[in-house]
Amino acid sequence: MSKLAVFTMKLEPELRDQFMAECEASHRPASQIVREMMREFVQAQQHSREYDEFLQRKVDASRASIRAGREVSNEDLEAEFAARRAQVDSQG
Repeated sequence: MSKLAVFTMKLEPELRDQFMAECEASHRPASQIVREMMREFVQAQQHSREYDEFLQRKVDASRASIRAGREVSNEDLEAEFAARRAQVDSQG
């Protein structure tokens, strides 16, 4: 990948000095570490956005199911799974 873009940022001198010292201690260039942090941030943001979209689709599907009258009450669901647990317990 071509490295033609320049990224300039302002930060506290103490933070810069600490960062540069840690880069030197790890025997890696600061630019490499910053690129890695940026890639990790981008990946985390994309993952978070994908999860939010997935969750929204699930919520939308649930709401559509409720509007269509296909909901199950909590009491009915608890009773169904209590019966299933009892069946499993009686087999074991």
